[in-house]
Amino acid sequence: MSLAQGPSGYLLLEDGSQFNGWLAGDLSGGCGEAVFTTNMTGYQEVLTDPSYSGQIVVMTAPMVGNYGVTAADAQSRRPWIGGFVVRELSPFTSGWRADTSLSAYLDEHAIATIVGADTRAVTRRIREVGAMRAVICPAEVSTEDALARLLEEPSMTGRDLASRVSIEEAYELAAIGDDLGLVLCLDYGVKQQSLELIRGEGFRVRVVPAATPLEEMLALAPTGVFVSNGPGDPEAVPGATERLRGLSDAGLPVFGICLGHQLLARTFGGRTFKLPYGHHGGNHPVRNLDTGVIEITSQNHGFAVEEADGEVAGSSALRVTHRNLNDGTIEGLEHRERPVFAVQYHPESAPGPHDSRYLFEKFVGAMSAT
Repeated sequence: MSLAQGPSGYLLLEDGSQFNGWLAGDLSGGCGEAVFTTNMTGYQEVLTDPSYSGQIVVMTAPMVGNYGVTAADAQSRRPWIGGFVVRELSPFTSGWRADTSLSAYLDEHAIATIVGADTRAVTRRIREVGAMRAVICPAEVSTEDALARLLEEPSMTGRDLASRVSIEEAYELAAIGDDLGLVLCLDYGVKQQSLELIRGEGFRVRVVPAATPLEEMLALAPTGVFVSNGPGDPEAVPGATERLRGLSDAGLPVFGICLGHQLLARTFGGRTFKLPYGHHGGNHPVRNLDTGVIEITSQNHGFAVEEADGEVAGSSALRVTHRNLNDGTIEGLEHRERPVFAVQYHPESAPGPHDSRYLFEKFVGAMSAT
């Protein structure tokens, strides 16, 4: 059983592949880079993850929406996703915490959605060809017009989306329990769960816009710095490496995740490159090279840190600490002399497994030692 079908529509990929279905949310459609996520649950966290800005996300789970949408699970102030592709949109909402249905949420936030497409086929195509631009269109729009609209969408390479999703005004959150100090969060698209975990360790969190001047950040006298996740090409984020270098030069412990990991690599001479179709989902195996432990991780990124002969390419100051067991890419790094470390994945696990939350405790340890 499914919801009443909306107007007919289709998903068109940059290589000309077309997948038919019907429209929900924004019936006029939308554009973005097509990627897929292997998360079986957590669709609300996917919709509200700023790291998906500028992307059309294909859900590999065959049905979404069955437990509804809960305001408390939102990871940012609004959805950032460019489009949504699902096989089946559940007609029922059975979650006891639900505030509304997923269908109503898609309508409320005008999220361009195609329902009923063969998501397995779409995923296979992305794996074969790579992430590519895509458009969701009403059926009456010709493929020629749809392709023209698609080609107007900027390529993800060279695109600064982190500045777009970053907040305009700084704000501060109180510590939970004893106040052990202030953590400065550079917002490139931070998720709420990361902030909650830092607060839970006893720290106030000051979230600042990505473009905040270095002098202004140092004047806050933070105990440590958290560099958030975010969308787009790390090479295109203006002034990021200069700010991060200045914060580290001041002797501050720095912890970065996802885009923050890539930015910290670049800060100390490393290079980044675009993956064929990125890592998106909650089941990526990563080996901690220091302990040998394999963590199942939550990931959402399209770029990675380049390596040469098992080291971070271009940076003798950084060492590799974690490695992806699917494709061998670098998943973690640490400065050899400074209290600076980062991981490519999402240890806040929203959604996803909790294997990597120990990294927030490591951050606390680094701050306590300085």
